Formats: sequence, structure tokens, C-alpha cells
Amino acid sequence: MPMPHITKIAVTGGPCAGKTSALGSIRKEFSGRGYKVITIPEPATELISNGVTPWECSSAEEYQRCQMEIQLTREAMYLRAARGMNEEKILLVCDRGMLDNKCYMTADEFARVIAELGRTEQQLLASYDAVFHLVSAAKGAEEFFSTESNGIRYETLEEAAALDDRFIDAWAGHPHLFTIGNETNFSDKLDRLNTLIARFLSWKKTSR
Repeated sequence: MPMPHITKIAVTGGPCAGKTSALGSIRKEFSGRGYKVITIPEPATELISNGVTPWECSSAEEYQRCQMEIQLTREAMYLRAARGMNEEKILLVCDRGMLDNKCYMTADEFARVIAELGRTEQQLLASYDAVFHLVSAAKGAEEFFSTESNGIRYETLEEAAALDDRFIDAWAGHPHLFTIGNETNFSDKLDRLNTLIARFLSWKKTSR
């Protein structure tokens, strides 16, 4: 059985960027284009919702170490499962990626944790074919910024905007980083995201 053609992308963004809606939109859009769409959930929501919080662990570094170890293992597990599927083409969509964790740590803390995990930053970047960053509503769509849709979100408008910038900086070393801003309404924002993903998939296919 031939191995399926797998594209692994990360969807990231600042608080209240529309990431949850985006993941559903990607699944619908690319399932309709003949892709087997597999979504890898982020570990932060799982950990915090089940009682493991950054403020209750021995340190922020220790929490991030737990989160990153889960994330790395989960991504490897999903990729292994995808490789054994009887599918022609698979879109593996990560709800956030490993570099997102960098935004909550000092440079030294991040370097220590990834070394303990046996990875370099370049290896982590290279593990994603492309990264799609949805800009927080705190930057350009302030009237729609809210913390009510996510029980673990706590940032103020100003904090969310600053965090969004840190996410972009964390992924700046990736050669295929795409940023989707708030220049249009939200429906069009999702359409622009899907268009960028489709263009990347087309480019990747022709560049093989």
C-alpha cells in the first residue's frame, strides 16, 4: 500500500483570533477537496480544564515542559497513524504548534526544555510544512474581542495584542509563515485562511 501524501500545518494566533472556528472551517473546506483532515488538539485546554494549571505547578517552566512533552508525543502519534491510513492525501492540522510555547517562557527556559526533549528550535520549525497565524481581534477588530467564548482565556485587550505579537515573533523563522489579519469581516477572514492553505497545498504539490 503506497504511503499517503501528508501535509502538516500549524494554525496559531493570539487570543480571540477565531482559531476554533477556523479549525472547523478548514475541516469542511478541505474534506470537500478530497483530503482526509486530521486535527491535533492543543494540550493547554486539556491540561487546564482538568486541573493542571501554570499557576499551580512548581514553576511556569515545569508547566510548559509538561505541555510540550504531551504536544510532541501527540504530534508523533497522529503522524504515525496518518502514515498507515489508506488515503491518497492527508491534511494534518495542529491546533497550535510547539513554538507557541516559547511565548510563555524566557529564552533560557525554552532552550532547556527543548534540549531535554532532544530537539532544536530549527527541528521544531521544520516539523511543520506551513504555519498560519490568525491575528487576535485585539488588533484591528477590538469591538469583537471577548473572553467569554474560552473559559481559560484571561488576557486584557492590551495583553492579547502583545501576546499576538509574541506568537508572530516565535514563528518568524519558518519559511512558510502566513498571517491573516482583521482587514475584513470574520467570514472573509476564514475564506482568506482557506485560500492561503489551498495555494500552499498546490505549491507544495508542484514543488515535489
